Amino acid sequence: MVPTLVAIAGPSKGAAFPLDRTETSVGRDRTNAVVLPDAAVAPRHCVLLCSDGQVTIRDVDPANPSFANGLPASERTLEPGDRLRIGSSTFMLTFGPVAAADGVEAGEAPAEERPMLVMRREDAFLAGPPTGDVPPDRLARDLAGLMRVSSAISAVRGLAALERPLIELIAEVVPADRGAVILSSDAHKEFVSALGGERGAGAARPRHVSRPVIDRVLHDLVGVMTTGPAAASSVLAAPLVAFDKPLGAIYLESDAPDQPFDEGQLRLLMSIASVAATALAYEQHAEALADENSRLQAELDLDHPMIGDSPVMRSLYRRIGRIAPTDATVLITGESGTGKELVARALRSNSPRAERPFVAINCAAITETLLESELFGHEKGAFTGAIAQKKGKLETADGGTVLLDEIGELSPALQAKLLRVLQEREFERVGGTRSIAVDFRLLAATNCDLEQAIAAGTFRRDLYYRLNVVSLAVPSLRDRPEDIPLLANHFARRHAAKAKRRLTGVSPEALAYLTAYDWPGNVRELENAIERAVVLGSTDVIVPDDLPEGLIEAGPGTAGGGTPGVDAHFHDAVRQAKKELIVKAFDSSGGNYSAAARVLGLHPNYLHRLIRNLNLKALLKKSS
Repeated sequence: MVPTLVAIAGPSKGAAFPLDRTETSVGRDRTNAVVLPDAAVAPRHCVLLCSDGQVTIRDVDPANPSFANGLPASERTLEPGDRLRIGSSTFMLTFGPVAAADGVEAGEAPAEERPMLVMRREDAFLAGPPTGDVPPDRLARDLAGLMRVSSAISAVRGLAALERPLIELIAEVVPADRGAVILSSDAHKEFVSALGGERGAGAARPRHVSRPVIDRVLHDLVGVMTTGPAAASSVLAAPLVAFDKPLGAIYLESDAPDQPFDEGQLRLLMSIASVAATALAYEQHAEALADENSRLQAELDLDHPMIGDSPVMRSLYRRIGRIAPTDATVLITGESGTGKELVARALRSNSPRAERPFVAINCAAITETLLESELFGHEKGAFTGAIAQKKGKLETADGGTVLLDEIGELSPALQAKLLRVLQEREFERVGGTRSIAVDFRLLAATNCDLEQAIAAGTFRRDLYYRLNVVSLAVPSLRDRPEDIPLLANHFARRHAAKAKRRLTGVSPEALAYLTAYDWPGNVRELENAIERAVVLGSTDVIVPDDLPEGLIEAGPGTAGGGTPGVDAHFHDAVRQAKKELIVKAFDSSGGNYSAAARVLGLHPNYLHRLIRNLNLKALLKKSS
């Protein structure tokens, strides 16, 4: 039979990958035979080698290993039923039908009826046997066996490691010829594990399990024993239940007619199942947490140039990690200067198109006529000055990623043409008649409200729906003030290196002013302020005197947490004097802004900015 990888957990859950070639490569890149669009998977992660009925896994990137049964795979031969974790997905290797991956099949009940004893879980833990007398040595042996199995189960770590020895442990205290651990999912019965050896040291795997017995055990959560001369074998089955959630069942068979199972062994099996179910539940939960941790870590380990560790930025990194491996169109929104292009570059660098071209076009920086030629290219003689054929940006980005920045500034005519390109993935050059097919991922960015533009009739609603498949909102700097010290010190080091100036950082007093400011220009304005301070400063740290005047006027407040020094007291005094002058001029002019500006000898616009920076609006309203 053809070996098959069956995804049982993670993003690829439910998929089956037949290993029908000598070498099967697995990775994030689309050139692999098995493609896993997962940021935690390397472009070429591992290869699976099939020869003479054996499957061997070989990791390609030692720094990004695969895990077989919880251990780094490196290079090893796999057995049927082994679990393989690649990135955030967990696979099981099977050489048979997926529904019976380990050789366990569900069979119908025999034509003749079997005598069946059903035991509820609460009855299994009653003090003393329900009927008859049990020899003391049998009770002592069963108790010792239960303690031995419980101790062994508690010492095992790892789900795969726990499933394999479970039947062997049980067979030491409940003699059986065959046995299976059957795990169930919420959606359907899934025969996952059937493990064993020879009678006395373990039970061999059954080729069939009784569907009526398993259905009764899993549906009613009871223990079942079937015996009788008409039956080919005796059967014991007990439910695996942890925290009132059914996990599966333990199934044992015995062919010895002179040693059929008895009620005491059913009681013992149900006790063992209770202990095993709790251990299985904890290991399943631990494995799920490990997978989730790996997935989240992969999302955080993004290749990106952004700086920030605030909750809103960590949330943005997680969303980028989930979106980047796909080919979905992304609409990036945010105020001017927040770093929308950095987000676009992070989406591209963590996608399967990372090695392909990245083309960024600012729709507001080019006139409408030139923008059409820039996007789609033109044929020779299409217009005056078109002396040769020219490929457009979309054509040169074939196979890569295109960023249309300031998409809200696109003219209605180009909006219609872009909509057709997104729908058909083909276009014609300006002046051309031949359609050109292209394959690219589109990212769009804007700092305006496109829904308001739609209401105003300046942006097409159908194009908006095409662009807004997935949206990413980049937070403004005032929404993440805890990132300002990180950004300020980063920009200080960068521009100090450019200016060849020795600088150790930003003083606490300057950071207090930086944190208190509302940054209407966001990160771009912060970088400009730091560059100015580096150029004009004269000490080995940036101090308040090095910062722009408008920023100083806003005052440090309490948000920055800094402790103003002597220079801060000076700036406080200057700010207070400005407030008093403005209030006095405003009162003398009867509340007229223009008259107050003439009294102060200032331009009215500058007076408005001073009032806003000094937080005088409320005070002036009261005085008027």
